[in-house]
This record gives sequence, C-alpha cells and structure tokens, in this order.
Amino acid sequence: MRAPFPWYGGKSRAATIIWRAFGNVPNYVEPFAGSIAVLLARPHEAKVETVNDLDGLIANFWRATKLAPDEVARWCDWPVNEADLHARHQWLTAHAPTLHEQLVADPEYFDAKMAGWWVWGICTWIGNGWCSRDERLHHCLPKIGTPGHGIHAPTRVRPRKPRTGLSGQGVHRDAIAGALTDVFTELASRLRRVRVCCGEWDRVLGRSTLGIDTNHGMSPCGVLLDPPYSHAAGREKRLYREDSGTVSVRVRAWAVANGNNAALRIALCGWDGEHEMPAGWRCVSWRPQNAWANAGRERIWLSPHCLEEVERQPSLF
Repeated sequence: MRAPFPWYGGKSRAATIIWRAFGNVPNYVEPFAGSIAVLLARPHEAKVETVNDLDGLIANFWRATKLAPDEVARWCDWPVNEADLHARHQWLTAHAPTLHEQLVADPEYFDAKMAGWWVWGICTWIGNGWCSRDERLHHCLPKIGTPGHGIHAPTRVRPRKPRTGLSGQGVHRDAIAGALTDVFTELASRLRRVRVCCGEWDRVLGRSTLGIDTNHGMSPCGVLLDPPYSHAAGREKRLYREDSGTVSVRVRAWAVANGNNAALRIALCGWDGEHEMPAGWRCVSWRPQNAWANAGRERIWLSPHCLEEVERQPSLF
C-alpha cells in the first residue's frame, strides 16, 4: 500500500531496511509523517502506531482519509485544470493558517474538501512550493508532460503550467483514477487505529507515547526519525510547506541521547556525512527509485538496540 501522492524524500524503498531493523514492534512512532510510506509498507499486523506532522494540510489529509474516505475521494476526483490549480492553491494557502488550530482543538475535526483539493493539487503541481506561502504569487502550468501523476496517473520563477508530461501521478494515475473510492477506503481501513497528530516533532516522543516505564505492552518502540535534511548537507531549500534546514541537528541530538535505551529502536534518516553517530550505531545506505543527483547519498543510522539483519545462508542446491 502506498500514499496516493508523490512525496520528495519518501522512504518506500527503505521500508524493508527499517522494518528488518525494528522487527514486529508493538509500538511505532513517526514524528515527521509526510507520506507515511514506511508505515504503509509495514509487513506485520498493525499495532499501536502514532504519526505526526507540523503541516496541518498533511495531518488533515490523513485524518480526513481515515474518517471520511468517500468524501476525500469525491473532492479529489477532478480533471487537471490550470485555472483550478491556481485558484485552489490560493484558497488552500489562505485557509491553511487556521487549520492547525482547528485540528489541535478538536480530535474529530477534519475538512474533506481541503484534503481532496490538497492531494489533487500536489499530484498536479510541478516541483516544490505546493501550498507554500512563497509560491502564492507564482503561476504554475500543471504537470502535463506525462500521462498523469499520483491520483492523476492514467521550477522556475516564470509562470508555471500543470504536470502534463506523464500518464499521471498519484490520484491522476490511470491505475487508480477510476477507483478512487476503493483506494481511499483501503487507506482508511489501514489507518483505523493510527493516531494522527499535528504539531512539533518532539511532542510525540514523550515517555508515555514511547511506552517507556509503562506496563501496557508498548515496548520496544520503533521510532522513525526522517526530518527535513540539513541545508548544510546541500539540500535544496523550501521543499516542504513546513520546512527547516536546522531541525535535523536537534533530531540527531535526541537520537543520540536516547539511542542506548533498550526500549527504543531508532532509525535516523539523512545524507552521508550529515550525522556523526556514536559507537554502536550502524549506517546503512539505500537508493530511492528516482535517481536524482543526490540519490546515492541516502543513509539510515540504526540505534544499538535495532535488530541485526540475519545473513541468509547460501543454498546448497
């Protein structure tokens, strides 16, 4: 199962590595949710799972998908239209600041229209900047160089156009465009017991959430730390609506401080040379599907209490 939208920095290709290191943990926490690619690729039966993202539009999408998949499918079922792309971009940008307050004030609040328009747009938009305040005044031609992307699947400062160069991506892909209700219903079923939070990353790393010193069978806990990579490592700026070029430094500090706790299995993502970890941590390289310039730099640092990968014995026959 995968998210119905493209996401720069998604870890679907690294999910196998991470779950082998975590094992079938009874508790899983992901403070930087994004496309929740690793959670959706979990090979075991879901248990206690918590995801969080500072971006209210992302948190709203996952909450709305969980609680009202039919409505989200209805609002995102719309053909690629450049005028609609810019109109919805400006509308979402204008309404996003109040969304966070509503999400944190009411655990049952969601806006299915915002969720549907958001996923429709991110599958149409070219490059970064979707629903970013920095892109409010720029016009982007939709992605029309392909048959479709995301739910549509069959950057320059000058005015943009929609994504038109593929057969479609995300919700525009041909494979799912005619079955959006089924896609979102399946996602809702998977998310039924997932706790979706919206706020700063460390809010979901308290001892009770991690299951430390509790008798509720929530230990060990797998913690996936996938913050925006450091600008000092050469990462492009403004890739995400809620972006930070320095948060990875604080995330690393938390990982180091908690790495020796036997109740935690931590995976920290970054680029080569971005994090210098203490003895006992393992570093694993992996390569994402899209071979961009920095694809060979992807690394995952695994804490000392992560499971050792068992080497397979060569076949004797």
